[in-house]
This record gives sequence, structure tokens and C-alpha cells, in this order.
Amino acid sequence: MRALTRAYAALAAAGLVATAVATLSTVPAAAEPGAVVISQVYGSGGSAGAPLSNDFVELFNRSGAEVSLDGWSVQYASATGTGAFGANPVTPLSGTLAPGAYYLVQLAGGSTGSALPAPDATGTANMSGSSGKVALVRSATGLACNGGSAPCSADQLAQIADLVGYGTANFFEGTAAAPGLSATTAGVRAQAGCADTDDNAADFATAAPAPRNTATPAAPCGTGTPTPTVTPTPTPTPTPTPTGDPCEVAPTHEIAQVQGSGDSTPLAGQRVRVEGVVTGDFQGTGQLNGFFLQDPTPDADPATSDGLFAFARASLKDVKVGDRVLVSGTATEFNGWTELSPVTAVDVCGTGTIKPVVRTLPRPAGTTFEPLENVLVTFPEPLTVTEHFELGRFGEVTVSSEGRTFQPTEREGVDADENARRMLLIDDGSTVQNPETVPFTTPHAVRAGDAAFGITGVLGYGFGSYRLQPTKPITFLRTNPRPKAPFPVFGNVRVASLNTLNWFTTLDSRGANTPEEQQRQLAKLVATLKGLNADAVGLMEVENNGQTALNALVDALNAEVGAGTYAALSHPYPGTDAVQVGIIYKPAKLTPVGEAKSSTDPVFRRPPLIQTFRKAKGGERFTMLVNHYKSKRCDDATGPDTDQGDGQSCYNAERVRQAKATLALIKDLKLPNPLVLGDLNAYSEEDPIDTLEAGGLTSVTKKHVPASRRYSYVFDGLWGELDHAMVGKNLLKRVTGATIWHVNADEPLILDYNTEFNPPGLYRPDAYRSSDHDPVLVGLRL
Repeated sequence: MRALTRAYAALAAAGLVATAVATLSTVPAAAEPGAVVISQVYGSGGSAGAPLSNDFVELFNRSGAEVSLDGWSVQYASATGTGAFGANPVTPLSGTLAPGAYYLVQLAGGSTGSALPAPDATGTANMSGSSGKVALVRSATGLACNGGSAPCSADQLAQIADLVGYGTANFFEGTAAAPGLSATTAGVRAQAGCADTDDNAADFATAAPAPRNTATPAAPCGTGTPTPTVTPTPTPTPTPTPTGDPCEVAPTHEIAQVQGSGDSTPLAGQRVRVEGVVTGDFQGTGQLNGFFLQDPTPDADPATSDGLFAFARASLKDVKVGDRVLVSGTATEFNGWTELSPVTAVDVCGTGTIKPVVRTLPRPAGTTFEPLENVLVTFPEPLTVTEHFELGRFGEVTVSSEGRTFQPTEREGVDADENARRMLLIDDGSTVQNPETVPFTTPHAVRAGDAAFGITGVLGYGFGSYRLQPTKPITFLRTNPRPKAPFPVFGNVRVASLNTLNWFTTLDSRGANTPEEQQRQLAKLVATLKGLNADAVGLMEVENNGQTALNALVDALNAEVGAGTYAALSHPYPGTDAVQVGIIYKPAKLTPVGEAKSSTDPVFRRPPLIQTFRKAKGGERFTMLVNHYKSKRCDDATGPDTDQGDGQSCYNAERVRQAKATLALIKDLKLPNPLVLGDLNAYSEEDPIDTLEAGGLTSVTKKHVPASRRYSYVFDGLWGELDHAMVGKNLLKRVTGATIWHVNADEPLILDYNTEFNPPGLYRPDAYRSSDHDPVLVGLRL
């Protein structure tokens, strides 16, 4: 689990509030000089003319003391729109920031510009390159305000540690917003981040973006720099200290009364004493710094939870599961999690037993896990891993009932609400990021599609999600074993498609950062291509540096399979994007017919590569059209290319235009037996695929791959096919089979070629996790 900040919650509970918190007002906003401030803002990452590939927000510790960012977040809202900060993706922060240190938050990006330095936090918020509002918030809960059309309440303002409005923003500190930005300029706080007059216009100027992270040498502001201070207020009357046996001091409330029947405790801020049995002990170093307790005699109201989390380190009182305890503390709603914090007394007064509540998924429609918050729960049914993106960093996996969850636009009959009700996030009871020992990696790393029975733990909450903290080991069965080779596709010609996930020979750009990483990446890509053993392969995300990156890949592949086995085509018009598409083929098996073609139509940001082939010994011709359509990322989307709320995300209209242009190429160039391959960035039931199908093309994976296995990519726990192979009517008769080789999307991120944070013992020079997209393989009889 990601670390949660406790400093502010503890101060508030004790009646102590930092002066930097109290004085944010409505527009124009103001604050006392802060300890941690926003020191740089850049919103044009990846756009045309941008020097950097991602938006970013940089933070700086002006104070003379370390500051914990655990549980904080960076939030963004448009300059004058009606959307709240919380309507955009919230980027959680963690870690401790030293005096004078910088902290880099990487946000959404595109295909243009150099990579940022290693970020300290990563999010997906898409900032405007000219005008917007950025808030540094002492909570990971999205603010339900925007400071403009939806003014922030006093409680919301109290959560804002710093605010920068730039350009035409209607919410800012001081008398005016910071200057507007551009593709080549960032908003930079003066004095290397030390200036803080509480006036955005005075504190910020435009300059070339120069992101700094925690590895950047610290630049302390020197003597006299404000350090976080607190202003005492009257201390609440403490619970009387018992003069005799503390176990004789009766509870003041039942746990259900503290929980209440709603999402928040009705007793927030009140001192209480409750009784329960410990169901989960997470007091150890790097854990949650507390324990769960549950009432052995629950009330009769199904809407109230009978469990609580006590934020009580072992130094206060070490407990173990089964202890009957009486706990004194303050009822708190901490970022949506009902708990006792701070805890002033823990008294062990015997033992007890709590049987886990038995539940199954999906949850009933219209319900949440709130009535089970902090309760010991068991799920007897098989639950399948459907997401493991945060496994290496936070020890999290998401499981679901009835198999993996698919994108609603991947196939008919998928309900987004039911998907959510089928899911359960499993945490590791830890606040440690990038642990040396990653859960669920012994004896082998868990794959999506693997399943476990009888998952048992307590249901906590954090970062907007209910999360199960296991109280007994979880063993995932290998119900989705690794495929050693692609499923047979038969035929006498094999054609494949592979997104290489940024194969770059230029280091520290979009691919590998070091020579070691580059060799690790190359070894995995070669293993994948060797395993496909295709006669021709369409490649995506190859560095657009002429033939350099493409030839390097071919040379390494031929070193494994034999000199001259593969050759690379030269792209006649690769475009100006950082990446290009490519084709490699076996000259002994296939002969190019005519020159390679492409398109100069500006609708293609990454122009297609078109080549007609026939077997070397003669036979029917076929034409490969390798494509990489516009991604779903919302950078700089306007008009019909913005997210229309139909599940197809941004730039769907552009992808439709690209699909129509692809069909026009087939017609205008009179291409024989077209085979459209590539990462089309559209799921199977989205408009671009519908357009291609309406134009006479047929998906061979829809025809030959079972529905349960028809996926090539996962995003946010939802699976679908972004990588397609579609053929014309005449070629369809010659398709002998098609398959998707599941060597990438099912595998966790920590198995890839990167060396930062990935446990070194998990890397293997094999095909598994060579990319984030699965390759597609088609068999033809020609």
C-alpha cells in the first residue's frame, strides 16, 4: 500500500494546525510561505515543438526540515472550466523531501521531445500548455471544487499546501496568475524555488523547462527560510487516566457507532473508547503502523461496519491477532478511511475469536464495500488476477470474479458497472515502495489470468479504493500458464505484428536509459521474434532514426537465427514522429513486389509502411499495410477529438479518419490482397475497427481466436485487443489461422528490461514482458 500522510491528521487531532494551512482564501488565493511549494509547471509535454515528452510539476522543499509527502497529491484543473480538481486524474505522492530538495511529478505526454529525468511520482493528468491551475494537496482525495465556478470551501482550502494558477486561470495566489506558458516555456518559481510571496504573478516567470528530481543536488534556501510551524490551540480534554486496572475502564461507544451507517464517521473529532478483537496486525516496520479490531458482538444494522483501524504503532502497544483490546483515541475520517487516530491507549484484556464474513463477487448493484470497511472478510470463490501494474511498486494486484474483466468497447455485453463490482484490490499491508521482496513472485511471478481461492483479509481503504490487506497467505494457481510458443497457425507463410515498446538505439530517450538496459531489451525482443518465426513482421515503436534502430534489431536477430535470415525494408516516408513503423522479412521465403510505399497524408502522424510480397518461389501476392494509429492519450485534444464519454477516449475521431485513409490507400493504390496490421489503438467494437470492417476488411483474430483469449493489452484492469490483423475478402480465403501470443500483457511490469526498481533476480533474456502489447501471428496459404 502507498504510504499515507499522518502529520497533518495528527496535528489536527491534537488541535494544532500549521500556519501554512490556514490562510488560503477565495480568488485571489493566498497562503503563508509554505514549506513545500510548486517550483515549476510545464504543460506542453509531447506536443508539436515541445523539447520534452511529458507534462510535469516540480516541487521544492523551502524549509530547513524534512517534509513527508506521504498521502499528498498533485491535482490539476483547467483555467476557467467547470470541472473540479478531483475530476481529473489525481497524482498521489509519497516519500520524504529533504531541505532544498526537488521532487519531479511526471504527467501525461506524447510522442515528441526527450524523456524527463527519472520521476519521483507519475500520473496521467493532461495539463494545458498555456493556462491552468495546479494544486499541491495534503490529501490524495480529489478536491470537489475548482476555485472558480465551484469555489473551494474552507475545509478544501485547508488541504491546499500550494497553488499555482497560470495564464488565464481564475484561481491563483495573490493579485494575478503566473504568466501563460507555451510549448517551449515553463512557469518557474524565482530563486531556484525559494521565492514565495504568495503572489503567483510575482513568484513565477517563464523559462525553458528544466525539470529537477530528488537526485538533483539540493539547494537549501539558507538561514531564515521558513520551516513548518504550528500554532497551538486549546487542547481537548483528555480521557481520564484510570487509577486501577485499565481493562475496567468501560468503552464509551460500540465500533458500529463510530463507523455510522454512511461513508463517514458521525463522531469525527470526538474522543472514544471502543472494544474489539484484533483481526489484522500491521504494526511492523514498513507496514500500516496500526492494527484492525472488530466487535465480536456486531449490531443488527447491515449498513454499519463493525471494524475499525487503529493508527497505533507497536511502540504504543504491541498487539497480536486474537487479542481482545480496549482502544482509546480520536474518531477520524482519514482520506475516506474511518479510523482511530491518534490513539492514546491500547489495553490488552484477554483473547477472542472473529470469524471472517463470507462474501462473493460481484457486489450487488448499487452497493459498495463501505459496510465491510475494516472487517475481516473471506472470498471462497476463485478470483482471477486482472491487473498487476502496481505489483512491483506498491505490492498491489486486482482480482475479479468470473475471469478477467474486458473493456466495454472490446465486445458486446460488457457492463462497466458490473466490471467494477467484480473487482477487488489486494494490497500487501505495507507502506514500502519498490520493496526488495515483491509479493506474489515466488516461485514465479503471478500472471494475469492466474487465480486464487479463499482470499482472506481485512478491508481497508486508501487512495480512493477499498483494499484488502491479507491476513493469511494467498497462493495464486497457475491457471494461465505461460505459452512456450504461439498457437499453430499453419499455412506456408507466417506474418506477424509486434509493438516493440520503444526500441531505441539512442539512450535515455524513450527506450533504454543505459547500455545494460538496451542489451536487456534487445535480448527480449530477439527472443520474441525468434519465437514467432514469422516470414514477415510489422513493427511499431521503432526509433525514427533512419535504418539505425531497425538494422540493429535485425543484426541481433540474425546473430541468433543465422546470417541473412532477415532483412529490413527502408521506409520511404517515416514521418517526423519520434517512432516509426517498419517491416522485416525473410528473403529466402518472400520477395518484395515493387517498391515500398507510404502516405504523405497528414492524417497519419506515423505514416504507414506498405509492401506487396509473394513467395520467393512464386505464388499469390499479398500486401502488408503496417499502421500505428493515434493513441488514446488526451494531450492537446480539441473539438471532436476530445473524450466524448463513449468509452473510446480521446482522438477517436482522428483514428476514424486514419481508418478511412487506410481504406483509401487500398483502393487508390489497387493493393492486391491487403493485410492491415498494427497497433490501431482501438478496441474491437470501436468506430475505427467498425470503419475498416465496413470497408471490406475482416478481423482474422475475431474469426480464429476464442473470445476469452482475444486480447493484447490491459489498461486499468480492463483487457482488449489494440493490435489487429485485418484482411481483404480474397485473402480471407487463404488465412489458415491466427493467434495472439500472450507473452507480454499477462506478465507483470517488473519482468521487463528496466533496471530501476525491478528486482534483478526476476529478469530473464526471454520473450516474456518484452513489450506491453502481445504480438499477433497470422498463417496464410499462398
